[in-house]
Amino acid sequence: MATCDTCGNDYDKPLTVTQGGRTGTFDSFECAVHAMARSCDFCGCRILGHGVEARERMFCCAHCARAAGEVGIADRT
Repeated sequence: MATCDTCGNDYDKPLTVTQGGRTGTFDSFECAVHAMARSCDFCGCRILGHGVEARERMFCCAHCARAAGEVGIADRT
């Protein structure tokens, strides 16, 4: 059994996620996302997938990037 780093649940089928030099043990992808995924610099939601990067800031979508003042970003071209 392993203990989830996010919720503390003891689980017999844990998953280990490594990101850069950081590794965590989790009982579900939900807990892994909560602990490891970046947050949007505008709305704060977790970024799943590539997101939008502008001037070293990360956003969940083009809408949030524009709302934060970024120019020339679109969801589709």
